[in-house]
Amino acid sequence: MHRLTISYSAPADGAAFDADYLAGHVPLAAKLPGVRRFVLSHPRALGPGEAPFLVAELWFDDADALKAALRSPEGAATAADAQQLVERHEVASMTMTTGEVTEQLG
Repeated sequence: MHRLTISYSAPADGAAFDADYLAGHVPLAAKLPGVRRFVLSHPRALGPGEAPFLVAELWFDDADALKAALRSPEGAATAADAQQLVERHEVASMTMTTGEVTEQLG
């Protein structure tokens, strides 16, 4: 499996961001070709420093499936909407990471 992780810093208004994200962005991201799993979390820091406001994880079969999704029309629409969300809700940073996921327990 391959995972795309997007971390958003705190927006100006968290409730408004969440409402906009859930109503508009989630349906776009859910249409990405090849997406197998899509999860969201509002993490809390366990030590010094701030946790991201929101973390989104999108899982794909492999790196090629992820690349195909990002290059698709749905990927372009999702990326454009994410940028608009960041600007509209005054999110200071959005960080995207990707990598292979390996199971360690089973």
